[in-house]
Amino acid sequence: MKKLVALVLVALMAFACVACQQTTPATEEPTAEQSAAEQPAAEEPAKAEGKVYYLNFKPEADAAWQEIAKLYTEKTGVPVKVVTAASGEYQNTLTSEMDKTEAPTLFQCGNQGALKTWGEYCLDLSDTDFYKEMTTNDFNLMGENGEVLAAGYCYEAFGIIVNKALLAQAGHSLDEITNFETLKAVADDIHARAAELGFDAFSSAGLDGSSSWRFSGHLANMPLYYEFRDDNVTAQPATITGKYLDNYKMIWDLYTTDTATTGAALATATGDMSSGEFKEGKAVFYQNGTWEYAGLIEAGLKAEDLAMIPIYCGVEGEEKAGLCCGTENCWAVNNTASEADIKATLDFMYWVITSEEGTTMMAEQFGPCPFKNAKEPENVFFAQANEYIANGNYVVTWAFNYTPAVDDWRAGVVDALSQYTAGKGDWDAVKSAFVEGWATQYANENKG
Repeated sequence: MKKLVALVLVALMAFACVACQQTTPATEEPTAEQSAAEQPAAEEPAKAEGKVYYLNFKPEADAAWQEIAKLYTEKTGVPVKVVTAASGEYQNTLTSEMDKTEAPTLFQCGNQGALKTWGEYCLDLSDTDFYKEMTTNDFNLMGENGEVLAAGYCYEAFGIIVNKALLAQAGHSLDEITNFETLKAVADDIHARAAELGFDAFSSAGLDGSSSWRFSGHLANMPLYYEFRDDNVTAQPATITGKYLDNYKMIWDLYTTDTATTGAALATATGDMSSGEFKEGKAVFYQNGTWEYAGLIEAGLKAEDLAMIPIYCGVEGEEKAGLCCGTENCWAVNNTASEADIKATLDFMYWVITSEEGTTMMAEQFGPCPFKNAKEPENVFFAQANEYIANGNYVVTWAFNYTPAVDDWRAGVVDALSQYTAGKGDWDAVKSAFVEGWATQYANENKG
């Protein structure tokens, strides 16, 4: 039953990648009939004369990638270098690194905007042993002729993480929370009694670079998703209306009011600060994603005390919302690298998604992966995502993947949010950064 539900989830999340395939014929999906005998053995990785340079975009996964790279080098003798870009700086770092003689051989190309910039550097993966291990094209980014230019290697979910034990201590339960109104009622009550309870409602909504992506990217997904759903958007739009920005304001105001850290202090509040508050039992609610699960368990939280609920923002019918599901995790291989380095990189990728060590790491760090030998993650947040689907709730797909010049657009939104939250600016400036900033960045990205 669990696998059936997971298949349903994958099917429903296909919308998130429809735009990537609008103008192209569908590439034939890999089949299970392809023989493992035709491919390099997983536990005996092929040796290559080349080397691998992976530019990773997820700081939280750096340690895992460094460990796996070291292990692979020990097994094969093939040098694997992993460099992790600072949060919010991936595109700038990629631009800089691609100009070097020793450019990345493996990099992230996570959405349509990135594909416009980097598509000409992306090797067609459709005839590789790596691609033949894939079970779906739903998360892949395709070229104009059906080429597989970037492979979506996992899907993730985000929402509001809840410490159910603290929630119960405060005299509440998850059953009470079904929409924004009920979420606010529970959060307001906890915040009002924070001194006596010893904990507050929300962890810090920090706007430091290590934390701001949660709100300029993931929280911003809420108004984008509902607008695009209304308008049946299936390709990156040149403009947006911001029709749901009042809902964005409602949930942001809740995050920044029912919390121990407020106002101007949030401008410098970090991601570590926010996660630390939650791990230490100082907050009931914490907006983040499935990738946080391992860290929460390592910090001593119990799986049975954790839950993830939808981000409610006051939209009509949101009682039937599920978690926000999709991916920005798409691998691209640099077609300008040497033949030896390309082979070494493809061999490394294949080993990661077929070996015991690699599949274990992928399941622990990234969750469900669309590969034949993928392991089912021990992550209750994914089980909960599946449960929402099984109960008939709609998937909130990753509309922020349509964002033009993503880092620049987000920077403008964060600046406006910081001013508003500190009491130095009004919400109209946030709307302007959102709507006018989108049009500006789209125009800049599509010159000529």
